[in-house]
Amino acid sequence: MLRGAGTLATEEWPRPKIGEGELLLRLRGCGLCGSDIAKIVAPRTSAPQILGHEVVGEVVAAGAGAPFALGERVVAAHHVPCANCHYCRRGSASMCRLFKESHLDPGGFAEFVRIPVANAQHATFRIPSHVTDEAASFVEPLACCLRAVKRAHVQAGDTVVVVGLGSIGCLFVQLLKRAGAFVAGVDVLPQRAALAVRLGADAAGSAAAAAAAARQESAGRGADLILLTGGGAAVLPWAADTVRDGGAIHVFAGGEGDRLPLPLATLYARELTLMTTYSSSPVELREAFDLIVAGHIRPASLVSHRLPLAQLGEAVALMRRREALKVYVTP
Repeated sequence: MLRGAGTLATEEWPRPKIGEGELLLRLRGCGLCGSDIAKIVAPRTSAPQILGHEVVGEVVAAGAGAPFALGERVVAAHHVPCANCHYCRRGSASMCRLFKESHLDPGGFAEFVRIPVANAQHATFRIPSHVTDEAASFVEPLACCLRAVKRAHVQAGDTVVVVGLGSIGCLFVQLLKRAGAFVAGVDVLPQRAALAVRLGADAAGSAAAAAAAARQESAGRGADLILLTGGGAAVLPWAADTVRDGGAIHVFAGGEGDRLPLPLATLYARELTLMTTYSSSPVELREAFDLIVAGHIRPASLVSHRLPLAQLGEAVALMRRREALKVYVTP
């Protein structure tokens, strides 16, 4: 339970009651996301609340008409759009009002989680026996990465620089290589750069080294796309220097910075595109699930720590100190 001001406490909580078409899951595990950590440490986050949205569980109760049976192992996501509003029709499902209001009950850092009807129908997937719980927990974050790659219109032969090689950056490396791009990664931790290379990155290391690799690969133009998984607004000037004329900078994670330190004249004269994506949609969730099931993306290797619910505070501390690549929280 988040009690505010960064305080987490283990507490008893009533087991959720389910209705028609809903599911009750007994938690098998839940990935700790960077957005969870951002909410935990932010002073203005509403409390009390239970976070966690990368949920893998076993169905222990199913309402009438629910599409799953007792005992089945599933992965469930937290947001579902209406599919009919202006935002959904224009490809902005994560801006849908229903999407923003949908959620799990409570969050995934609990022993039992209620899956609402829409989530059970459109954002929950039956996990085959050959897929581990840890791998399945990456369906939601991988779907978010997929949507970013789509929005950036990555093409075969593109040169892409990924800044930040945590679990999200390493998912991007794998997706971008599947798209046929040359990928250079940036991270201050040598072990993360080495992991990115093992996962397919063509080069990884310092910002200067990645920029040089991108220039060499592109005949001096610079990167077609800079993907920022961290660093906030302070990284934007470097990104603008590294991207080619007419290229794009994609801010995947919000980060710090109330103002963008890029002159409007730079964006205008060089035709630079500054873009973001927030979350995903059921379409990307299904695509991400299929990629993991088929073995095309290897997410389980990104889990560096497994900790029980009672040690969630320790898990957060490990991530904030960058001593953990990804923490998988178990009941």
